[in-house]
Amino acid sequence: MAFSDYKVALVTGASGGIGAATVERLSREGLEVHAIGRNRKNLDDLAARTGCIPLVVDITDTDALVRAVEPLEIDVLVNNAGIDHKGSILQASASQIDEQVNVNLRAVLHVLRMVLPGMVERDRGHILNVTSIAAIYPFASNAIYHATKAAVHALTAQLRLDVFRKRVRVTEICPARVATEIFAKVHGDPVAAKRDFIDGYELLKPEDIANAIAFAVDAPSHVNIGFIEIMPTFQVVGGLDFARYTGKQDTATK
Repeated sequence: MAFSDYKVALVTGASGGIGAATVERLSREGLEVHAIGRNRKNLDDLAARTGCIPLVVDITDTDALVRAVEPLEIDVLVNNAGIDHKGSILQASASQIDEQVNVNLRAVLHVLRMVLPGMVERDRGHILNVTSIAAIYPFASNAIYHATKAAVHALTAQLRLDVFRKRVRVTEICPARVATEIFAKVHGDPVAAKRDFIDGYELLKPEDIANAIAFAVDAPSHVNIGFIEIMPTFQVVGGLDFARYTGKQDTATK
């Protein structure tokens, strides 16, 4: 289905980064885009630029989410909202676990239960779940984020079974490092985060991910682009560490 087959889109996590870029991209294609986020000023600015409909909602508030989403007849859903906290499960607090599960997984499930039945009934729609290479590959730290994104990865595959024999397509967008504000939020120091994770690197841009989303949506109706992994040219996944055990953890060497 080309964009002309769809009328209304919903994008979560639209206050900035990938979400805002996706709202801009889908709006340019003529869709009525409902943009969910928590930052009212950013959403108002986005609406002024794109004509989108801003929905200031904390997606962990299920009642507020239902009020915002349930009345809408959505053709294209982009589940993009996400949050991360630094540290492995060894350092995770109860609130960090709950927040990441609630934003990265629980809210996704609630939005799907509201949107997907209408798509199936109309025999038309496209679900796009934005995960991360953290859903596929293990690397140090951010254990809860990995777990929640891996859950959405599994969910995306399951959704294709749930909508089988309907013209409802399901796509997973799996980016590597993207130049967004998430690093500052995770590490709490915007200057240090920019220095450590952005400066000197040739990163993906939010627009790159938005263009991949548009590519999947604009494919012909008989084509379902199921999975897109997007890496910067100079980023790879791989390698193997092996620690020599000495009996004392703090003196272990690779």
